[in-house]
Amino acid sequence: MQATDKLTVRGALDITVRRRGVIIERIAMPNMILEAARLGLAALIAGDGAGKDIAEIGVGTNGDGPAPGDTGLTGAFTKPVSGFAYPAAGEVRFDWRLETTEANGLAIREFGLITADGTLFARKTRQPIEKADDISLDGSWTIIF
Repeated sequence: MQATDKLTVRGALDITVRRRGVIIERIAMPNMILEAARLGLAALIAGDGAGKDIAEIGVGTNGDGPAPGDTGLTGAFTKPVSGFAYPAAGEVRFDWRLETTEANGLAIREFGLITADGTLFARKTRQPIEKADDISLDGSWTIIF
């Protein structure tokens, strides 16, 4: 790596949407890593990163495209991620699931990864998924260094 090279951090969000248990859509999208995430990562490697670990997945209703300074989701429903793994060197994958009993009535237009201290780490928007009690979503969000 040359002195002028920058480490690029990017994300990949994969979602499977099911209606009554049957897959109706599979989605794979790159996403934006936000400014607050970069500050948190710097704090982690300096040993000053309490609360900067990814803890939750969030969904919200704001369909405006992501911007580096985004700090939250609109009308958010959040829950803990269900697990994490290291699929390859320089990658961490966070797994998550929204059950048929969760976030019903939301027109889900945005997804976010949220740290333990409430910082929005990554955000992605898309066309709405009308969440109802016959819809479940599961997926993974991979952060790539």
